[in-house]
Amino acid sequence: MTQPGAELVLPPAQVEDLLQALGKALRAHQLYLPNNPVYQKAIETAREQFRRAFEATDDLHLEVAEAELRWEGTVVYSQSTRSESMAWVLFKDGVRSITFLAGFEQDEIVAYLDVVHRARTLAADDNDDLLTLLWEKDFQRFRYQFQDLAADAGTMNLPDSETIESATAQQPRHVAQQVEEEAPPRAGIVRQEDFETTLYFLDDKEIDYIRQAVQTEYTQDVRRNVLAMLFDVLELQPYPTVRAELISIMESFLPYLLGAADFPSVAYMLRECKAVLARARELLPEHRAALEKLPQRLSEEQALSQLLQSLDEAAVHPSVEELAEVFTELRGEALPTLFSWMPKLTNARVGDLVEGAAQRLAVANPATVVGSMQSADVAVAVAAARTAGKMRLQTSVPGLGQLLGHAEAPARVAAVQALSEIASPAAIQALEKALEDADRDVRLQSVRVIAQHKSRSALPRITAVVQGKSVRTADLTEKMAFFEAYGLLAGEAGVALLDEILNSGGFLKRKEDPQTRACAAMALGKIASDKARAALEKAASDKEPLVRSAVGRALRGERGSSMFRAGELQ
Repeated sequence: MTQPGAELVLPPAQVEDLLQALGKALRAHQLYLPNNPVYQKAIETAREQFRRAFEATDDLHLEVAEAELRWEGTVVYSQSTRSESMAWVLFKDGVRSITFLAGFEQDEIVAYLDVVHRARTLAADDNDDLLTLLWEKDFQRFRYQFQDLAADAGTMNLPDSETIESATAQQPRHVAQQVEEEAPPRAGIVRQEDFETTLYFLDDKEIDYIRQAVQTEYTQDVRRNVLAMLFDVLELQPYPTVRAELISIMESFLPYLLGAADFPSVAYMLRECKAVLARARELLPEHRAALEKLPQRLSEEQALSQLLQSLDEAAVHPSVEELAEVFTELRGEALPTLFSWMPKLTNARVGDLVEGAAQRLAVANPATVVGSMQSADVAVAVAAARTAGKMRLQTSVPGLGQLLGHAEAPARVAAVQALSEIASPAAIQALEKALEDADRDVRLQSVRVIAQHKSRSALPRITAVVQGKSVRTADLTEKMAFFEAYGLLAGEAGVALLDEILNSGGFLKRKEDPQTRACAAMALGKIASDKARAALEKAASDKEPLVRSAVGRALRGERGSSMFRAGELQ
């Protein structure tokens, strides 16, 4: 220690800053990987503080107390919370003074942080202790002095001097314990062996208290507690550097929570972000922007995919309220990812939540829905079209019309279904070009919807199909749909064409096949005028049973679909 009146080589405030930087580096060593920018910044700050100190002195000698470190008689480090105190980690294992030598910051600082961190996490029954870990590292620029904990307070159990330099003292504790056991007990020394250490000497009330305390410790939500502390500090500490570091921790913590499927903690983080934005004092614009952007990270493809996969594979699911709270924070850019995952999900409850979130976002972001319809991924295009149909998004009609030109048939079928659900005049008109589609399902559903809404603008296309050759080779269901649509849309003006197909043998003076003539009869039944009835009566005695049956049903006004049961088609 420097003699009274002598000038100190360093101001105590500089040593205090050095130890604060070392403490932050220890916390970063505990929380982050070596490649993390926060970790690297903390280590470099501590190294810089050591370099500045060693410019004035070759060594830095500190006395270790239970909750503080002293330099030249001045307290330069103090931490009342033992679990966070570097001084307590050293003191509890007998270290009473430490000395940092020049060059420590370059070669041995990381090893020192690793030793203190490992000593802090050692279990009670672990064979190692702090002295063993220090001995294993074989420090060259870090020295320490320790006291035998079995000796009386203030007395060192050493042969010839009060302290032993680390060069001779750096040996595992079990060696010191062996020497202690061989020496005869000294009078007046209180030893642990003199007391009963088993649990059973406690009374029942004390045992119950310990049991409840242990149960509480193991059942508490550690992640939630950590988040609560982070947000408390973020709200109460106005220092920009502190807030910047806390926000960085939260940004790296969010993917971890998603990977661990801890969705209640994710929901809690999102709630607290809103609370901090509302209550925190003197938030810098960049800090406010970072907090506002934190929920948006859920909408990024990688984070959202991880969230959905974890949800779908989880054995135990969070409550619907918690999941709904998480999904409420999604933004419009999440829609393509939601669309791609909707057909993959196997859990029905998760699927319903994802579909609800997609529908909510679709209403607010119709342009994103239309953009998703043009995706090269068929599953995304189909899901986007179905969502637009369920929500009856009028603004999606042009996009659905473009989707009718998609190369994959499932995408075109989904577009037809969506347009039929929207059922606006523009949607029905967009269906007209699907009447000539190469896929049978697309053509069939389109003509049914057009007939249902009696869109007369589609009559020229339907007339071309009825008069053309393609309908002759179509299956009976499609053929019937086109003829009935023609009858509904053409009305009285279509009787002549249908009469010719039914009774006079067609354009080439050759009778049409029985199925086509039966379809013409049912189409005349849809018209239900005097001319149509006259045309039907002419074919009432036709020699083809299928034609006679269709004519009879048309005259009675029965629906055409019932005549095409499997037994009547043969």
